[in-house]
Amino acid sequence: METLNIQKKDNTNSFQEDLMEAILATFTATQETDEFDIDAVNEVYARLTEHLVKSSVYKEAVKDIKSNSDVAAIIQERYSAPLPELETLLKLPEDSLGYVYASRLKQANLKPLDLDPNLFSWQKVNSDVSYIEYRYQITHDLWHVVTGFDTSVLGELGLQAFYVAQFRLPSAVVALVGALIGSLVASKDMLPKYLAVIEQGWQMGKTAKPLIAAKWEQGWNKSILQWQKELDIQLIN
Repeated sequence: METLNIQKKDNTNSFQEDLMEAILATFTATQETDEFDIDAVNEVYARLTEHLVKSSVYKEAVKDIKSNSDVAAIIQERYSAPLPELETLLKLPEDSLGYVYASRLKQANLKPLDLDPNLFSWQKVNSDVSYIEYRYQITHDLWHVVTGFDTSVLGELGLQAFYVAQFRLPSAVVALVGALIGSLVASKDMLPKYLAVIEQGWQMGKTAKPLIAAKWEQGWNKSILQWQKELDIQLIN
């Protein structure tokens, strides 16, 4: 019994340390509005994810979103498909999902999703929760494309709010907390900007269909406008 108590305490301390480091990482990123080390931030969140996928909060969030039949179906199927080479996608029409996704990665000098070493591994998918974690991570940049949120700090915050509106993603809540704390010390002008983009992402996420159920890989050649229409994504200026 004594050993079990010590084990529980160690796990709790580890979670608290990773949680605080994730909040601090987001806080730091918000201070570097032009450039910040996204790989370093992702590495911190990868450690936090190991705790969150086992949490009751995440399990309840997935249980709620499974009330949507399309989400329930893709979870049951454990749908996954390989990502094409970027050069292949760049041969598609310029208004297509595949072309815009590939060109933006090239322009931003970002790695394709399946090459990110911090990505939650497909080999770890052994539950509904872990599937959702993997699926949202592998499609993260596609959500950027169809929602219109760029990869700046403000754009990331808007997308995190979109996530929370759609399925109460715990790591997204952590990111928003870190950003809001950061905005309090960055400058007097930052907090209104952060709150505005968070509100925008929240409203868009509430009205859109669940993007987690989208099978993007079957519609690379489909236009962004068509995807937005099918998913009820209402852009807010």
